[in-house]
Amino acid sequence: MSKNTLLKIENPLLGVLFLNQALTGFFHNSLSHKSFELLHEGGAIALLTLTLAHIYLNWGWVKSNFLSRS
Repeated sequence: MSKNTLLKIENPLLGVLFLNQALTGFFHNSLSHKSFELLHEGGAIALLTLTLAHIYLNWGWVKSNFLSRS
């Protein structure tokens, strides 16, 4: 699978996970402890994992824009 295809799948997933974190944090008191733990804490692990994968897939861009010597 190409890097571009992976990013087309990963980017919307990152958006959904970000919304999940915001909404479960905002509605924390409306959720049971078990639901909050599953959605918010599990979502945080997934969000962190996908964020690291996103940085890895875009590392060339990061290097050329932020780590160049010019």
